[in-house]
Amino acid sequence: MSLHNAYSVLYIGALSVLVVLTILCFIRAIKGPSIADRIVSINMIGTQILIMIGLVALLIGEGYLTDVALIYALISFLAVVVLCKVYMGVFLERRAQEQEEQHNA
Repeated sequence: MSLHNAYSVLYIGALSVLVVLTILCFIRAIKGPSIADRIVSINMIGTQILIMIGLVALLIGEGYLTDVALIYALISFLAVVVLCKVYMGVFLERRAQEQEEQHNA
């Protein structure tokens, strides 16, 4: 068994583990229980996919996939920032409504 074959087996094993972990994070993103759990799991999914793209780049020896990984990292980061902003807006709106109800009561 050559060193290249050993690395291929290692990369495929790591990709398999990452696929299972991504599926588990996807389940956590659906089930919750809170919005914060969902945001963290979506961020973890983005990070795991980024690592998978890097491993595929090493496995097949294509350098352009690193550019794809960098672009994906930027998009994933922006998506998490937008989700956090939306969550904070909803949270602050609910808190203001609760304070108004308590003040009126």
